[in-house]
Amino acid sequence: MLVTFESLLDTSRIWIYQCNRSFSETELAEVEMELGEFLKQWTAHGSDLKAGFEIKYKRFIIIGLDQTQASASGCSIDASVHFIQALEKKYDVDLLDKMNVSYKQGEFVAYKTLVDFKKMAKQRAVSKNTVVFNNLVATKHEYIENWEVPASESWHARFM
Repeated sequence: MLVTFESLLDTSRIWIYQCNRSFSETELAEVEMELGEFLKQWTAHGSDLKAGFEIKYKRFIIIGLDQTQASASGCSIDASVHFIQALEKKYDVDLLDKMNVSYKQGEFVAYKTLVDFKKMAKQRAVSKNTVVFNNLVATKHEYIENWEVPASESWHARFM
């Protein structure tokens, strides 16, 4: 069951998929439509899942699931991963590689491998004040409060 992302409870489970590039305006419209269609029919053991999504900075797909009515099961999580994999293939993008880091350079969102980000930290090209995206947040509340934070307030701090 598709609902607006804003209407999801703060305790809703969150999955964040970061893209290795920005989606074009045309791609964004298509991805939004496809996400809506997927979430309308997303189920766990025959029960509708109450889910919503948003896309930030033309490159982050955030899916939220209100688990008060029904929780995601292994099969429903697999279905969502297969959906994301289909998006990767269709748009020739990388959405599932967790070994990459996105961070802000002014208003621009940069995307680097973890190895390159570590090198940049050693060279002081990024600092503890660099705004990073902590894609490990698990709930909507954590997403709102702790997703876009200075590196010093995220797991990225270990490289500074």
